[in-house]
Order: sequence, then C-alpha cells, then structure tokens
Amino acid sequence: MELTAQKTIEKELNSKVVTDPISAAHKELSKEKIREIIAKRAAKEFKEGDVVTLGIGLPTAVANYVPENMHVIFQSENGLLGVGKDQQKDNLDKRIINAGGGFVEAKYGACFYDSQMAFTMMRGGHIDATVLGALQVDEEGSLASWVIPGKMVPGMGGSMDLVVGAKKVIIAMEHTSKGQIKIVDKCTLPLTAYKEVDMIITERCVFKVSDCGLVLTEINPLFTIEDIRACTTAHFSVSDHLKFMDV
Repeated sequence: MELTAQKTIEKELNSKVVTDPISAAHKELSKEKIREIIAKRAAKEFKEGDVVTLGIGLPTAVANYVPENMHVIFQSENGLLGVGKDQQKDNLDKRIINAGGGFVEAKYGACFYDSQMAFTMMRGGHIDATVLGALQVDEEGSLASWVIPGKMVPGMGGSMDLVVGAKKVIIAMEHTSKGQIKIVDKCTLPLTAYKEVDMIITERCVFKVSDCGLVLTEINPLFTIEDIRACTTAHFSVSDHLKFMDV
C-alpha cells in the first residue's frame, strides 16, 4: 500500500515538472564558472562584522570570495565559528572540516564547540545571514530543500533552523537542475520553510523577495529578460534599477 502511494506522489510531481527551454547561452558556462558566478555574487551580500552560516554544497564556496579587508565571521553547523577558505590540497589539516565534509581553514581566533551550541546560535537569532541551496523556491519565498518523495535522505539537517533563525536568508543555486525549473509559482516538494527566503541568486539572475512577490534586480549579460521568464514559472516584476551581474 505504501509503495502504491509513493508511486502516486512521484507521478503527480513528475507531471508538474517544467523543463528549461534555454540551452545555447547556458552551454557557454562551465560548471566551475556557474559555481563561481553564484558564490561571488552571494559574497557581496555581507556587511562588516556579520556572522554567516553557509549551507552544504555550492554555498560553502562563498567564503572564498569575501574581500580580504572585510571582517565576516563564518559559522559551520558542525561546530566551528571562524571558518576560513578552502584548504589547499598540498597542506591539508584533516581535523578541520565544514558541515559538508570539506577541508577548510580555521581563522585566527576561531573556536570549536558541539552541535548543541551551534544550533542554539542558529535558532536563537545570532546569525546575520545564511546562504543555502534549494530544490525549489516559489514566488512567495517558500523553500523546499530537503527531500524528493521516493528518495532516501538522512533528514532535514540544519536548514529548517537556519531559515527560521537567520536574519537574512539567501538561496544560492543553479537556475535549473537537469533541465528542470527550480524557481516556481508554488513549491510542489515538501517545504523546509514557508515565506522565509529574502533573496535568490543563480548564475542567470538575482531575485529579491518582496511583499508583492519576486523582483528581478540583476541579470547575467548572456541572458535576456525573456530568457529568464522562459526558465522561471514564478511570476516576477522587473526592477526599475535592473543591472547586469558581475560575471
């Protein structure tokens, strides 16, 4: 009976999948370049003295693009305050990792603590901003990031705590995944949080989430507004001050 219900859910979700019609412009971007564009743009959202938590995957790369003269404190949910850049392969200290298992530097003055303290910081409103990945984000700022029905996953992780506890929530992700659109009018996957996202950064554009919905504020010069509409099922308005992303 459970298998039948599971197959029904998968069939319903697959019927709602909208594919990405853009190919030519996107083929100009390598995976490495896509990751760089997104991470570099996300790093511009921090202020001097901010405490920031980075999610696993692409968001961990953001720490590599913060200007050397800016003091931003990165926190990792596995218990490290003062996360630095990725470690170089020829000089690894395998004792120091981020939440995604990547080897990172510990900045001067960093401290280590247990997960209980890490989650207390996240839930207690002590995080100025968080950068997370996502499976889907909708036009109301709701986020689905933890499970696809029918696939085994270890659990929610810290995303739910971060999205609710952080003062600013930034989603940093590829605009589409395997040709499937991720910025949608309504999330069809199980939610991580409802109406908590403040900004969406992809390799193609930047959206801010307002009370009136999504606002397109920046666009990659390789794409047009029509291109963005074609690969985004969410409704959005275009800012009067729309500008090009730095790519």
